[in-house]
Amino acid sequence: MTTLDTGPAAAPRVAFYNDPVIRGIIYQVVVAVLLVTFIAWIVGNTATNLAAQNKTTGFDFLWKTAGFDISFSLLPWSRGSYYWEAFLVGITNTLLVAFIGIILATMLGFTIGIARLSSNFIVARLATIYIETIRNIPLLLQLFFWYFAVLKAMPAVRESLALPLDIFINQRGLMVPRPTPDQEFTWVLVTFGLALAGAIALGIWATRVRTLTGKYPREVVLAGKVADACVTFLVAFTALFILFSVAFPLSHAPLVAAVVAVVLAAFSLTRFAAISRGVLTFLIAFVLLDTIVGAMFAWVPSLLVSVLSAMIALTIARVGYVGALSRPPSEARFPLALLVLIALGVPGLVYWLTGATLVFEVPVLQRFNFVGGLQLPPEFVALAFGLTIYTAAFIAETVRGGIQAVSRGQTEAAQSLGLKDGDRLRLVVVPQAMRVIIPPLTSQYLNLTKNSSLGAAIGYPELVNVFAGTSLNQTGRAIECIAMVMLVYLTLSLLTSAIMNWYNARVSLVER
Repeated sequence: MTTLDTGPAAAPRVAFYNDPVIRGIIYQVVVAVLLVTFIAWIVGNTATNLAAQNKTTGFDFLWKTAGFDISFSLLPWSRGSYYWEAFLVGITNTLLVAFIGIILATMLGFTIGIARLSSNFIVARLATIYIETIRNIPLLLQLFFWYFAVLKAMPAVRESLALPLDIFINQRGLMVPRPTPDQEFTWVLVTFGLALAGAIALGIWATRVRTLTGKYPREVVLAGKVADACVTFLVAFTALFILFSVAFPLSHAPLVAAVVAVVLAAFSLTRFAAISRGVLTFLIAFVLLDTIVGAMFAWVPSLLVSVLSAMIALTIARVGYVGALSRPPSEARFPLALLVLIALGVPGLVYWLTGATLVFEVPVLQRFNFVGGLQLPPEFVALAFGLTIYTAAFIAETVRGGIQAVSRGQTEAAQSLGLKDGDRLRLVVVPQAMRVIIPPLTSQYLNLTKNSSLGAAIGYPELVNVFAGTSLNQTGRAIECIAMVMLVYLTLSLLTSAIMNWYNARVSLVER
């Protein structure tokens, strides 16, 4: 008896609704239909309610006269301006406070975060107290404190507090000198951009050469030594000129300052470079302390202020002198002074050759207010200061976590090479920690930008206050105004994320 081989048995048929592929398509179609239906219902319901209230929709209101005042604006504004101009004013005011806040919060946050890991007990505890106090107090409450308890408690206009560099502060805000460049100064700005790009390119090239050969190009090293001497001369001459012209006036202040600056510059090229650096550190610290402390505490005798400033400056100078002794030779240092000299010296030469002028209009107190200069309202100062202080506390914790995420073996390896604490942190630890720091740091930048909307609570004319507040109330176009404001914040957030993600990709480690 024989059997017939009919081949492999046919697979049993499966119902189409049990097919995973078809079932997935069905689920997606159902979700899409429900979403479209929900959106259509929302739109229809909104249109019906607006029609019942005799309200119209559209963006034609943007070309109507606003008819209200804005206390602070970077763009020209008057009561006869249009609503689209009010929209632009709100955006620029928001960008201004966000840009300043991000820069200052980053600098302060990195400083506090590193300070919390300091081996100095007092520094570490002060940083911890700052972080734990600031980040646990609501931001809105902090803004109220800086605005009502600090700035509004400042003296009246006629009793304004005088700060260095012709800066004054009172109840009406901060008065600072206004730069007024002429037409020729445009060439200086163009030259500065080109010189900065050239300096960056030179630095990248020199770094690549050192990576390949183990040392910087000889031409760059020689030019770096000359640049060190030039920068030393310029800084020393400026500090000495201020010292001999303001603090301790001399009859021939420019000549004396030039002679001493030449000596310090010459020492910077010899084995006495550490002494030159220590003296230069003392001059800078003393001039800054004597000027700032003397302006803030005018009731203290000037001699006492000078003595205290000199004592503190000596302590700082000792640190600079010890740091200079441990500095590697010029052949092994990145030519930072050369890049700075290119970026600033070339535009300075163009400024002198073209005869361009940059005059600062100084605020002058008249009968009832200051005339001239640039007046920063207290709302802007309070918002920028509050956002900086608050966000810096979170950035500090991000920095601390990123540094602690770096393997301890990396730190020990850098220490075995003889690197000092500052060099280990700058060259080894922080570059590796950045790949951990960048993602949460991006979130803090986004939070700062969005938190600027709290400026409406203290009267700062940012986007929410100007457009989603005053403009919305006057026009009644709630949907249009809110949608435009949401679109602006969404765009700013996406741009910030894109930039930070690009940078994160540049600093991330490449796996092999």
